[in-house]
Amino acid sequence: MDTHPKHLPADERRAVTIGAVVELAGSVNPSEITTAAIAKHMNVTQGALFRHFPSKDAIWRAAMEWMAERLLGRIDHAAQGIDSPVAALRAMFMSHVEFVIEHPGVPRMMFGELQRAEASPAKDMARTLIRRYGDRLRALLERGKAGGEIAPEVDVEAAATLFIGTIQGLVMQSMLSGDIGRMRAEAPGVFAIYQRGIASRK
Repeated sequence: MDTHPKHLPADERRAVTIGAVVELAGSVNPSEITTAAIAKHMNVTQGALFRHFPSKDAIWRAAMEWMAERLLGRIDHAAQGIDSPVAALRAMFMSHVEFVIEHPGVPRMMFGELQRAEASPAKDMARTLIRRYGDRLRALLERGKAGGEIAPEVDVEAAATLFIGTIQGLVMQSMLSGDIGRMRAEAPGVFAIYQRGIASRK
């Protein structure tokens, strides 16, 4: 990772650190990523890391915040200007898939944090991301029902959960196969099944 971190301003160094963590998580079990491993990946000392983050937990929280803002920004941009709620949902679905392909460390860190038994700031941030994502989905689903695109009997809460869960299923299968890119080919067909499940029968 040739980022020349020794010569970066504080904000950029923090950003580079977060990028290093996300990159490492794509190939290493996130629970095994130590500050020593992060520092080695960046070609700096651990002391350099701790000048910008007070602890490993602080690094993890910052990484989760980065994920949340980037992912939500990505799906918001994808849905922007699309009048059809179902088309907007599809755009969000495909955009999320592309985000994971670009940053395979993101779901690994998310799954790792959500599986932790103990509370942590990073785990709280992961939950906040899911809640904020769900808010966007529920709003679109309700708009789709009001406009007649989505069946009136659709349980909006369940449909939002299924949307996120379907992407998580794609992620898990692609990780098991060792080919994260297979999501790109499978996602359109998977979303088509989801769409048939929520579509109005009129």
